[in-house]
Formats: sequence, structure tokens, C-alpha cells
Amino acid sequence: MRRNGIKSIVLISSAMLILGGCTATQQGSQEPNSGLSKTQIGAIAGAVLGATVGGVTDTERTSRSRRVLIGAGAGAAIGAAIGYSLDKQAQEVAQVLNTNVDNSPEAEKNPNKELVVSNTEKFVKIMFRSPMMFVTNSITPTPSARAEIQRMIPVFRKYPNMIIQTVGHTDNRGSYEHNQRLSEGRAISVANILKNNGIKNPIYSKGCSYLKPVVPNSNSTNWALNRRVEVYLYPNKESVIDPCSN
Repeated sequence: MRRNGIKSIVLISSAMLILGGCTATQQGSQEPNSGLSKTQIGAIAGAVLGATVGGVTDTERTSRSRRVLIGAGAGAAIGAAIGYSLDKQAQEVAQVLNTNVDNSPEAEKNPNKELVVSNTEKFVKIMFRSPMMFVTNSITPTPSARAEIQRMIPVFRKYPNMIIQTVGHTDNRGSYEHNQRLSEGRAISVANILKNNGIKNPIYSKGCSYLKPVVPNSNSTNWALNRRVEVYLYPNKESVIDPCSN
């Protein structure tokens, strides 16, 4: 890419950082010193991609630097929209569940937290501890579990293009096969609550057995931390991950 094209990207990215800083403050970020917001990351990534595409587009009517600027601007707008949507979704879900967005790496390891809402630049994740969701060895959600899941329904309805993934995790007691059936059954049960409440979004369910512990399966406290159900919200197919390995 020519020098003027690179300068264009730098200028646009800098502008998005300044604007994004204001946006993060307005959204009430829980981590004011944690670095870039998802909106800023999305905007910068979109600007770079848009500038690259714009720069290689062949047209006799528009100069290369002009194409770079147009492409970067459009890409930044699209990237920022996705980032803001994820930030916004996470905060809306947290609000209806009477909690806050917590992106701390230690949040899921805290035994005092039965519910954690977090988000990255690719997805929103809602984690429920199993004790509040299912009785031992059961795939039938408790009444409190149904209530918690149903609280999210109004938020989900606002995002009809969102992809939803429900995921079950267990501790390592018992065979892999037993825990795989248990984790799959719990993930499907959560997905069915959403479907039965009129959610038409694509919904995928997956069981991870004991393949993805958040802490070592070394004692009863850690077993309880590893038994959980997660709900992922994705803006598009490209953002979907394998929750059993990532």
C-alpha cells in the first residue's frame, strides 16, 4: 500500500480511538483502564480491512488514496457497529439478570459468582453455575433456571440476526461418555427454553463433558466451579468458536 494510503489508515484509526473513548465512557464500562473497547477494536479492524479493499479496487474515476479513505471509512463504520452491538448486548443482558458485565479472567473462578456476563470482540457469553440450574445428574432445568433464562428473552428478541450457542460443561467425576450425555442434555434443555419462548434465531447446542475446566478438577470446590452452562451470542457465523477447545 502506498504511503498516503497508510497515512489514511493511521488518521482514521486515531480518530476512532478518540471517538471510541467517549463511547466507552458513555456506556459505563466496568473496566475503564483495561484498554480498547470492543467498539474501538471493531472500528480499527474494519478500517484496516476496508482500506485494504478500497486500495486494490480498480477504478478510473477515483484516485488510490481516495479509494483507501472511502474503504477505510466504510469498514470502520461496520466494525464499530458490530463492536458496539456486542458491548450493548452484554450490558442489556447483565441488566436484566441484575448483575454487571465482568470481563475479568478471574470472574469465572470466583466461587461466589453463580452468574457471569462477559464479552469479547467476537461474542457475548453468559455463564450459569450448574447448582442454580440443575440438580445432580439431571438435565431438567430447575424453576429458578427457567426464570433466569426467560429474563433474557426480551433482549434476545431485539437481535433477530444473532446466533445463539448453548454449551454444557461438567466436572471429571464419572466416565467421559456419561458426562458428555449430561453436558449435551443440559445444553439442549437451555436451548429448548429459548425456542419454546419464541426465539427464532439459529440456536446450536453442544456438550463438552469435562474437556474445558475453568480450574483443575482437584476438589469439591473446583468441581462445582467447572459444572456450568454457557450461552454464547454471536453477531455472525465467522465469530462462532468451538467452546470445548477455545
